Amino acid sequence: MERQTAAMRELSRRAFPEPDVAVPEDAPAPIEQVRVQRRRQAAATEAAALRRARAERAGRDLGHEAPTARKSA
Repeated sequence: MERQTAAMRELSRRAFPEPDVAVPEDAPAPIEQVRVQRRRQAAATEAAALRRARAERAGRDLGHEAPTARKSA
């Protein structure tokens, strides 16, 4: 049984080697870093869309129509 356990630990060590760089315990996992970055990008995109919508609405309120594509027949 001990030989099996030692063999399994060796296989595990080979399959999942310890990283060479020490990572602090309170450091976020890489997946969390990606999630935070995507949330920031989504928030920035939403803010830009709101600014565009408000600018378009302000232009219409002042009587300035946004240029529209005209079909030539």
